[in-house]
Amino acid sequence: MKALKAALLATAIGASALAIAVPLKTDNARSSVSAVFKQMNVPVEAPFRTFSASIDYDAAKPAASKASVEITTASFDIGDPMYNKEVAKKEWFNSAQFPKASFVSTAIAPAGAGKLNVSGKLTMKGRTADVTFPLTVKAEGGKQVFEGQLPIKRLAFNIGEGEWKDTSMVADEVVIKFRVTAAP
Repeated sequence: MKALKAALLATAIGASALAIAVPLKTDNARSSVSAVFKQMNVPVEAPFRTFSASIDYDAAKPAASKASVEITTASFDIGDPMYNKEVAKKEWFNSAQFPKASFVSTAIAPAGAGKLNVSGKLTMKGRTADVTFPLTVKAEGGKQVFEGQLPIKRLAFNIGEGEWKDTSMVADEVVIKFRVTAAP
């Protein structure tokens, strides 16, 4: 009888631990990922239309949290079909060979009320770099909203080859701006 009770208790503890580990479901209609950069010194913000995010967040234990994002590079929308085809080419995202860009967290640390510092691996166009950035998290309408900005240098990821390495046309500095809304 004691063995049965122990087995039931172990099963109940295991089931509750699994329930905590369930990732939040992303609300794509209320989420966005975009790139902000300067083209000929004019600020441009362009969205990625297709992406997915997986967030396992526990506000009581942020260090145990995990996050990953996958972006379809061909979904970058500058606002003109001709330009959208251009940035999918080899010189830019090379979407045929590298259809996805990704971020996978390696550490999430509390940084004050409603703030986190996130570290992880950013992979674009076959190159991976360690990155760290702040983000805010807040409750909104029964959901969690994660917002942040990740500054990068596009040339570090070989985005803009050949004549496009010239940063007088398109700046090297790019900010990946995101807002991910998710709920259990």
